[in-house]
Amino acid sequence: MLQTFAKAFETEKDVTGLIVHSDQGTQYTSYKYHDMLPKVGAQISMSRRGNCYDNASMESFFSHLKAEGLYPYDIRTFEEAQRRIDEYIHFYNHCRPQRKLNKLTPVQYRRQLVG
Repeated sequence: MLQTFAKAFETEKDVTGLIVHSDQGTQYTSYKYHDMLPKVGAQISMSRRGNCYDNASMESFFSHLKAEGLYPYDIRTFEEAQRRIDEYIHFYNHCRPQRKLNKLTPVQYRRQLVG
């Protein structure tokens, strides 16, 4: 997970003000995680312990990822799972319109906000 953030921070040079929301899983409470994000200007946000509603948007995303990007396929290797996840994240951000974003993709919506 830390490698994924490092890769993302190489692509997006300025993430100052980015809020990264997560649950309280062990990877998100680690010292390395809490050290990495503030160094690049990102803010850490965590749900309250045992409160699934704090993390509803991420729970929704992972539900879509599983239903649309993983379950329809017969995935047999870690590499194939990783490829499917990478492809789905790209699809979700660049190709899948969101009703809550006025039927824009997340990338289109972000460009509209900052453009």
